[in-house]
Amino acid sequence: MPANDTIRVHIPLTVRKRGGRPRILPPKDIETSDPPQGQDPRVLCAMGRAWAWRQRMERGEIATIADLAAEQGLSDRNVSRLLRLAWLAPDVLERLVVCREPCAISLYDLCFVASLPWDEQPARVFD
Repeated sequence: MPANDTIRVHIPLTVRKRGGRPRILPPKDIETSDPPQGQDPRVLCAMGRAWAWRQRMERGEIATIADLAAEQGLSDRNVSRLLRLAWLAPDVLERLVVCREPCAISLYDLCFVASLPWDEQPARVFD
């Protein structure tokens, strides 16, 4: 019988889901140089949709939120909540979109932060 030439390599990695996508994490005892940074793609997508919806409403292509919700196949409540993202403070938008700073709050909570005064928003979003 020939000698067994098989070599087994065990790499202790962990697979976790983040935002519905699998992410491979190194073992806890190994230090990484840079922790993974970046914005959650769901936040960027929601902000893009909100801005597109806002522009369509300002141009008069859509008359009401109910019309927009019916067109998108979403509930009025969901569209109304997401539409608030189009009125975030300019410095919050810059940090989220351009600098890709991660949010300290969920997308759901981010929608409600937009109703705060602009000077209060950065503290709520990033701290």
